[in-house]
Amino acid sequence: MTPTLASFARRSLTLLLGVLLSGYAVAQATDETLLLRQPSLSKTHIAFSYGGDLWVANRDGSQPRRLTVAPGPETGPLFSPDGQQIAFTATYDGNTDVYVVGLNGGMPRRLTFHPSADAVKGWSADGQRVLFVSNAQSAVARSPKLFTVSLNAELPQALPVPMTGNWAKLSPDGKELAYSIITDAFGTWKRYRGGMTTPIRLLNLQTLDFELIPHENASDVQPVYVGNTVYFLSDRNRTMNVFAYDRATKQVRQVTKHDDFDVKNLGTDGQQLVYEQAGRLHMLEPATGQTQTLRIAIQPDMLTMRPSWKPVGSMVRAMHLSPTGVRAVVEARGDIYTLPSKKGDWRNLTGSDGAHDRNPLWSPDGSRIAYVSDQSGEYQLMLRDAKGDKPSEAISLGDPSFYTLDKWSPDGKKLLYQDKKLNLWYMDMTTRKPVKITTDTYGPNSSIEADWSPDSKWVAFSRKMDNYLNRVHLYELASGTTTPVTDGASHTDGLAFSRDGKYLMFTASTNVGASFAWLDMAGLDRRGLVTQSIYAVVLNAKDPSPFSPESDEEKGSDTPAKPAGDTTLKASKAKTATLAAPTSATTSAVVNVPRTVIDLPNIGQRIVALPVPAGSMGKLTAADGSKLFYVGYTPAAAKPSLYRFDFKERKNELLMPEVADYVVSADGKKLLYMAGTDKYGIIDVTGKPAPGDGKVDMTSLQALIDPRHEWAQMVNEFWRIERDYFYMPNYHGADWQAVKTKYAPFLPHVAHRADLNYLIGEMMGEMVVGHNYVRGGDIPDSKPVPVGMLGADYELVNGKYRFKKVFNGENWNPSLRAPLTEPGVGVQAGDYLLAINGRPLSATDNVYQFLENTVDRQMTLTVGSNPTGVGSRQVTVVPIAEETGLRLMDWVEGNRRKVSAATGGKVAYVYLPNTGQQGYDYFNRYYFSQVDKQAVIVDERFNGGGFVADYVVDMLNRPLLSYWSSREGKPFTSPAASIYGPKVMLVNEYAGSGGDALPAFFRRRGLGTIIGKRTWGGLVGISGYPTLMDGGSVTSPSFGIYSPDGKWEIENAGVAPDIEVEMLPKLSQNGADPQLEKAIEVVQAQLQKAPVAGLPAPKPDRRAVE
Repeated sequence: MTPTLASFARRSLTLLLGVLLSGYAVAQATDETLLLRQPSLSKTHIAFSYGGDLWVANRDGSQPRRLTVAPGPETGPLFSPDGQQIAFTATYDGNTDVYVVGLNGGMPRRLTFHPSADAVKGWSADGQRVLFVSNAQSAVARSPKLFTVSLNAELPQALPVPMTGNWAKLSPDGKELAYSIITDAFGTWKRYRGGMTTPIRLLNLQTLDFELIPHENASDVQPVYVGNTVYFLSDRNRTMNVFAYDRATKQVRQVTKHDDFDVKNLGTDGQQLVYEQAGRLHMLEPATGQTQTLRIAIQPDMLTMRPSWKPVGSMVRAMHLSPTGVRAVVEARGDIYTLPSKKGDWRNLTGSDGAHDRNPLWSPDGSRIAYVSDQSGEYQLMLRDAKGDKPSEAISLGDPSFYTLDKWSPDGKKLLYQDKKLNLWYMDMTTRKPVKITTDTYGPNSSIEADWSPDSKWVAFSRKMDNYLNRVHLYELASGTTTPVTDGASHTDGLAFSRDGKYLMFTASTNVGASFAWLDMAGLDRRGLVTQSIYAVVLNAKDPSPFSPESDEEKGSDTPAKPAGDTTLKASKAKTATLAAPTSATTSAVVNVPRTVIDLPNIGQRIVALPVPAGSMGKLTAADGSKLFYVGYTPAAAKPSLYRFDFKERKNELLMPEVADYVVSADGKKLLYMAGTDKYGIIDVTGKPAPGDGKVDMTSLQALIDPRHEWAQMVNEFWRIERDYFYMPNYHGADWQAVKTKYAPFLPHVAHRADLNYLIGEMMGEMVVGHNYVRGGDIPDSKPVPVGMLGADYELVNGKYRFKKVFNGENWNPSLRAPLTEPGVGVQAGDYLLAINGRPLSATDNVYQFLENTVDRQMTLTVGSNPTGVGSRQVTVVPIAEETGLRLMDWVEGNRRKVSAATGGKVAYVYLPNTGQQGYDYFNRYYFSQVDKQAVIVDERFNGGGFVADYVVDMLNRPLLSYWSSREGKPFTSPAASIYGPKVMLVNEYAGSGGDALPAFFRRRGLGTIIGKRTWGGLVGISGYPTLMDGGSVTSPSFGIYSPDGKWEIENAGVAPDIEVEMLPKLSQNGADPQLEKAIEVVQAQLQKAPVAGLPAPKPDRRAVE
């Protein structure tokens, strides 16, 4: 039933949270508000963020008032030196930019317009410029740079810092920069000790000489200046605290000694310090080390906390169909809805925004809907009458876990389901007892597919075996015995019983090769080549093949009109039983139930192939009238499509393109499909429907949402996801129940969805592990205004814009189109950009502001060789949405040319941006096109990870086996595609995950020298996890690496280089790259010691005469 606003308001929030969160306090304290964050201090005021907005209070915390109001979060307030303005980061126009607002409020002014995220970090000493960090000119996303922008919003100017992190401050005299050289890695990873532990440099901006604050293997961040002392935060003693570095004595001392919660976000007015800790703001007197906790009370009228009706049709995550297809049932934003196929309206059966209801299945007799719900605090099976008139019945599915419902048995007396622990179960609805059928072999996620026989006496399932291939089995309920059907030499997947019980259909592949290894990059080499076919097992040894030979004969002949192999798949009357008549309140979808006869001896010899073209396919379902449906992919059409095979006609056909999912009604006559991501329809299983037929409109679905209810549920669900999915049952020694209790007091103070993500991230951090992420959710945002990019760097010369660099890209490649170098445009570095669409452009303008809302739209540029406009010309260009790809290609090609020039063309350069599909493509393009070189430098700096790059290691480890000589041409080799000489690998702090594994395995194979900096150190991987109610996501690292000698490795440590090379500012200007230069030096020295030269063919053989 759909709740009303009045009934909704009467719910007891206190009771709800008490059930969900075991005592989390509810009512927000009237004398103090927690989760006040990111403080900044002036001589008279303190600014901070709370609930997605910025606030200002007196220095003692009194009289807090809201400074900004916007749908999206505003963060990082920083006072100008005179205390009259506040710079901050916000997403007002769908893009994260720098803004400034006066102390007394008013309309914020936007200072940056580049489409990359720009985050405020400080002010210049004179208060005329704002310091910020951005990827605006970065070749790789993991290498941000520092810029300043004037209050007039002119073109930002880059600082001479090759790499920077999240934190930077200009000294009071503006001559020095205190900054962390790489970005933080400890956001959700407390006590991080990998390669990204951040030292702090004090850089002279004139000479580029620097002083390094004494550093341990810990994270040092957020430096601020107070006199001749630099204060910063460090977790060198486990908990993040305030430390001080005395410039005179060169000594570091600990100032605060908190041991419960980390200190966050340190700020200063140049004399006193302010910081965030345990959700509160604290003042710190540097001279005495004394702290004062500010007790600030806010009673906000937060729009983000108000209950409201919201559309949820875009959040459908599971669907099913009523027995005769007259209604659909779906899960959307944690509620269960039914919708009509034609007449009527939708119904919300659960209306429980404080509980997550998932995975609905309509019973075969139409009377009930099963789903799982965590209404009790743990997931249980719920049974609800189909109209929602009666209360739900809860049934325990077993120990606390996450569960997925698979299928009702056709007789409606049992229910197949799976748990997170890789088990397949069925629930006996009569005894209310679960029965385990099987357990999958490998984690972290189950590969089991299962189906019921029509008589509900058998379960067919496919699960992974020790050889990593799936194998089909049959489980008999009466005896509890399991029998393998396939031989285990093929990889099986989707399966389904025919509706008459004669056949079991399944997909199988015999050329799966290494593609079954989902974590290995080597699998990518096979995945486009793997094909599946559909097979049928003849279950009864007395039945013929469904594809026995047929012959048309006259009725008067001696030959029967129908052959023994008749395949109409109609149930034999002699082998049917009748279900009990349905009650008057229900409609039975199935009356005659065919008896399934299965002869287990030699069953593997009764497998026949369906006359269906091989391809990629799955999601098999039998329907009425001898129909089999499946979802298939083809090389020509990468998107899934719905196919139908007719046993009677022995005909296969494409039914509907771009169908991602579907379900067939219990009577086999209707089908509910999902096309794309948001188009649904109910159609007959016969006929030839067109896309859009039988439309079921999900867009009208709505739910009444109280964010506080959802936030409470999601914190609890996140906690259970970590509890159940984390790869170690001891949570790295953390008391996970105690962590829940520790952070409980903060929940009542969450006032914005971003606050919830922050709270979840803090709890995650207690597990001390990488790959722990929290993302997304129902975070209010504004409509984006895309900024067009021309693929260029600019400089201001003679009061005008001049193209400093124009990126070439690859105009034949749509993803690397460079607008300024397309045929007929011909803009070059040194040309002036004088006007955009006839609007004159001067040095006081921001070119990116002129390019707002121009992506993929034709526009006219006025360009010329001089600033006067004499001889200028107009060109038409089409701006692109982002130019990161152009910058990356320019950097890679520049490095390749640099290596080739320095080595006389003897050494190849290969860059791997990650170990996913992109890295695989880069390696194949750049390595194999340079196999004529004698040595190779493999650059995996900034590698974003993905798969385990065994493929790369294997390709690099291919020594010469033989030469081959032909009468004409040069001798060739086996293997031909290999570089046989020295190999060097470049690494840095930003290379992680798969980028950690690659250098580790490169070293384990003894392939060559590793140069650079220690890698990130994150090799506890992540897979799939339940989605949070509002669409947000969390991860729980679910598989960890240990070495062949049985030791945990790499995680929270990284891979150290053989030769360490720092990217020092003075040595890294104007494109200089000390790490690459060292790699060139090393590989040349190795080539000199062990030259690589091909051997000529031996003297011709004379065996014919000798």
